[in-house]
Amino acid sequence: MRRIIRVIQLAVFCLFVLTANRTLAQTDTLRLSFKDAEKRFLENNFSLLAQKYNVDATKALVEQARLWDNPVLSTDQNITDNTHRYFNHSGNNGQIFVQMSQLIQTAGKRGKQIKVAEDAGRVQEAEFTDMLRNLRYNLQLDLAQAANLAGQNKIYQAEINAATELVNAVDKSYQSGNSSLKDLVRLKALLFTLQNQQIDNRRQLNDLQKELKTLLAVDPAVFIQPLIADAGPAQTLSPELLYEQAMASRGDHLANKYTLDQSNDELILQKALAKPDVTVGAAYDQNSSYARHYVGLQISLPIPLFNRNQGNIKSAQFAAKSQEMVVKNSELQLKADVYAAVQQYKLSQQLLNNTETDFYERYDNIFNAMLKSFQQRQIGLPEFIDFFDSYKETKIKILQLQLELQKSIADLNYAVGTNVVTIP
Repeated sequence: MRRIIRVIQLAVFCLFVLTANRTLAQTDTLRLSFKDAEKRFLENNFSLLAQKYNVDATKALVEQARLWDNPVLSTDQNITDNTHRYFNHSGNNGQIFVQMSQLIQTAGKRGKQIKVAEDAGRVQEAEFTDMLRNLRYNLQLDLAQAANLAGQNKIYQAEINAATELVNAVDKSYQSGNSSLKDLVRLKALLFTLQNQQIDNRRQLNDLQKELKTLLAVDPAVFIQPLIADAGPAQTLSPELLYEQAMASRGDHLANKYTLDQSNDELILQKALAKPDVTVGAAYDQNSSYARHYVGLQISLPIPLFNRNQGNIKSAQFAAKSQEMVVKNSELQLKADVYAAVQQYKLSQQLLNNTETDFYERYDNIFNAMLKSFQQRQIGLPEFIDFFDSYKETKIKILQLQLELQKSIADLNYAVGTNVVTIP
């Protein structure tokens, strides 16, 4: 039995050495509040910066749509003729033909193309806003979860310290014959369980650190420590007003609306494309016309006899109707998101307020008193271990309630598309 216990202690010791070495490698600590993290996120996140360039690229296409078609210059002249001389244009020899033409769009096509390009720019900006909303939501959740795991780690460490002292004391007592091996083994098993739970906690925290460092573009060797204050008193929220606010703020909904505008403008453009354009030009002909040095006016336009752009017009009509249904579904989903988020925020705030936090704060004193009572043999080991587990679960439950409130705030801000409740 003693050999088994020593093997367990050695395994736990090795795990802690590895964890400690990894922690010591992170010599720098970056302490961030939500506000500081958001500022750093907006300045350094590479995904966000890449999307900004996409917005600028789409705006450049609007400038392209404003440009006029270039005139076309063409020429035709003899390389050789019956004189067997190359490019012989002397006297009455040779032929030179020069033509200049310009396409003139009719039915306001150019203005309609500009409108479609502007719609695409608004869609891209709305998608950028939605990407910002999603990344900010991930940032808020990761910071809240990291703070929660750090709080749990402190609880585990406090219990591990207390359990270690007990194990050492009972081990000495066992060596002197005053304690049973059963009590010693049970305490060491308790310590081993706590140490494993702490290692699992640190593993989860390490995964969150990786996500946070990517979001904030932080050096991998730096440890990010979230600084999160209490959420404060509950705010009175109106789902109806927040729904209206979400309609004007949510990037995904705005992208759907602007896509509908683009579909309608594309339909208008396709109808305009059915109208023929006119090409106007002038031509100079040196020798091949009925008179030398002929100058003529040229006007051409296609006759819409077979192709009147019917297929593209019909396709644009169906695309517009389809996008209209997408917008209606988006409005329903948005309303459901807002109402559910408001309700969840109220429930989380109410649950945390109803919790007897003063009692749980005094729990530490009770824990110390129970520890002392056990050491003085006033209570038995089973009773102490039950309280030991209850103490840990209660402290973690408080942290979990706080995390649920932080998550409900993040969900609410995410549903509305802007910071309705500020996370301290």
